Amino acid sequence: MGSAVERDGIMGILEDKSNARLFYKYLSTVYDRVNRFNWTEEMRSEALSWLEFDGDDRVLDVGCGTGFGTTGLLEHADDVHGLDQSIHQMEKAFEKFGKRDRVRFYRGDAERLPFVDDAFDVVWSSGSIEYWPNPIAGLAELRRVAKPGGQVLVVGPDYPNNPVLQRVADAIMLFYDEDEADRMFEAAGYESFDHHIQRASPRSPRAITTVARVPDR
Repeated sequence: MGSAVERDGIMGILEDKSNARLFYKYLSTVYDRVNRFNWTEEMRSEALSWLEFDGDDRVLDVGCGTGFGTTGLLEHADDVHGLDQSIHQMEKAFEKFGKRDRVRFYRGDAERLPFVDDAFDVVWSSGSIEYWPNPIAGLAELRRVAKPGGQVLVVGPDYPNNPVLQRVADAIMLFYDEDEADRMFEAAGYESFDHHIQRASPRSPRAITTVARVPDR
């Protein structure tokens, strides 16, 4: 299995940051139309229901892309921040929200977040972890910027069962199952978390959604 812990530095094509930026330069033009077949509004709403929101929560969307997850977060919080490494993806988000109107945006790297410790009540990341060269470092960064007792939600692609699809998946980017998710989150310093499998339709790829509680420092 192409796990984050066991691949010994071997990365899929899109886990290289420059390849991922080039990929999203072209995908950004059709991303919202393509995305809805694998990651739907219903799936987003279900994931949001696993979080607890207060009226004054400060929320971060890591790997916000064109703002699909951000849209859902705005239904639950007013103080929402979005970060992505692809300016082309973020330009689509700017068209929806403005640069500093409803959402404050930052261009940056999930593995080196430009925020102080304990800055956010909720940290959300959907459809991003699969592109991180070092997902454990990225998960540790999400934990670092979340307040003690805060919540971190991460959506990634569930590892396929078919051996042929497994080889294809490993060559492209990170796919992981619940056992691997356990190892990654534990290695990143989380103590309490739950995994959920989501799917748009019986023929759609599965998503693995992890909801974690940030431990006290």
